[in-house]
Amino acid sequence: MKRRDFIYLTGAGAAAAMLPAIPIFGHDISPERALEYVDPAAKKILSDIALNAARSKGATYTDVRVGRYLNQYVVTREDKVENIVNTESYGIGIRVIANGSWGFAATDKMDKDSIAKAAELAVSIAKENARLQSEPVQLAPQKGFGDVTWKAPIEKNAFEVPIKEKVDLLLSVNDAAMKGGADYINSILFMVNEQKYFASSEGSYIDQDIHRIWPTFFITKIDKTTGKFETRNALSAPSGKGYEYLEARPQDKIKTASGTLYKGRYDMLEDAKQAAIQVGEKMKAKSVEPGKYDLVLDPSHLGLTIHESCGHPTELDRVLGYEANFAGTSFLTLDKWQSKKFQYGSKEVNITADKTEVGSLGAVGYDDEGVKCGKWDVIKEGVLVNYQAIRDQAHIVGLDHSQGCCYADNWSSVQFQRMANISLQPGKKPLSIADQIKNVAKGIYIVGEGSFSIDQQRYNFQFGGQLFYEIKEGKIIGMLKDVAYQANTQEFWNSCVAICDESDYRLGGTFFDGKGQPSQSSAVSHGSATTRFNNVNVINTARKI
Repeated sequence: MKRRDFIYLTGAGAAAAMLPAIPIFGHDISPERALEYVDPAAKKILSDIALNAARSKGATYTDVRVGRYLNQYVVTREDKVENIVNTESYGIGIRVIANGSWGFAATDKMDKDSIAKAAELAVSIAKENARLQSEPVQLAPQKGFGDVTWKAPIEKNAFEVPIKEKVDLLLSVNDAAMKGGADYINSILFMVNEQKYFASSEGSYIDQDIHRIWPTFFITKIDKTTGKFETRNALSAPSGKGYEYLEARPQDKIKTASGTLYKGRYDMLEDAKQAAIQVGEKMKAKSVEPGKYDLVLDPSHLGLTIHESCGHPTELDRVLGYEANFAGTSFLTLDKWQSKKFQYGSKEVNITADKTEVGSLGAVGYDDEGVKCGKWDVIKEGVLVNYQAIRDQAHIVGLDHSQGCCYADNWSSVQFQRMANISLQPGKKPLSIADQIKNVAKGIYIVGEGSFSIDQQRYNFQFGGQLFYEIKEGKIIGMLKDVAYQANTQEFWNSCVAICDESDYRLGGTFFDGKGQPSQSSAVSHGSATTRFNNVNVINTARKI
């Protein structure tokens, strides 16, 4: 679990306490109401009211977002249902340029007069902002798309699945874990549906239907003699899919020396049974001897390292110093990109940004500026070649177009640059997890995310994990604990020597990634295959000085 997830979830130990800290917008509704859908024709009428009102007051550009945001969370602990949450938030956000400056206003009053007043307010704010602005906003060109629709290609709408079925699943997961030896377990289903309509003065009217799901659990086992404890969290990945994500098939399971891992879909009950056994093994595991090791990192672990050391530092607003909240700025300054030879990593390292990858958390047809989404290189053969930029940033890095990575977490929030799906591309030569391990003389195989720390330039870091296995002379010889590795970003990625092929490529990610002030939350995936890094410094986290 990521640190920003922890901020939102406030810890794994008490599901009842964690709910108030999760970003929930809107008011309570019945589960049945979530199945209603607002006619795009009605949203177009509302959007035109805002567009016309803003233009009449002097806006030279206007975009409108009519948003309906649905959240359903089911939370259990052991044999109890702790909470069931169903919320809806519906309103309109209006962003304008007037006198060369941005202005924004929003309202949840969806009548003609209220929408027009909000548009007029946005223009007034822009004109006041212009008095303090040193140079006008420069927007990258963007053609209008007319009336278009994009829907996430889900197979089963999670909101259509009865609450009882979801509760029964979570309680069966808890029961299996407790029977397997766990002392405590929280299990949760997070489900989100964003129904978003974008309209602009450039002629776009874009209706989108986006779904996300995250099943997870947190298991704890206590040594009642010593009071020491170990934990094992779910190895699920939050996903841009429907409820079919929880219907794993044999082809979705990867059998490894560490147990079963998952690709594309997830078996929550199987993982809970496995976790109850593994948390017991962690209690008896050998504490790691500090030193240099070759690391074999599973995608369930590596996604977090990619997020922190590749995703955030290539956000252009952080590079420019415009944004520093949650994740700081970035060491990847413009001069490094301009040199065209900054060796961010080894030649094995190819990192892409992609807003279209099917099943990913960040997949949409169009971003929140009405830009058609795509894929682009960020690191190519180890060299920094690009950043992540939106319409008013594109000119800074010589682009004639936005890269389509603008997002707002609610109709009431102003959109800004957010991380695309940032992924490490798989190797081109056949290479399996077993091959990776057999090529290591002294190493550690790491599965799952743990705690981490990284500095405010995204440079020096430390990462833990869920499961650690000692590798000796090409074989796994047992479980380890108290493991964390330390490096700086450039040193670490230059130590990358081998990446498994596409057959092992899997998505990880985060459901709650915070940025901005006031804070906004986004969801983003990170793909990779099992990857080897040589001669990395490992510390023992249980050591006391």
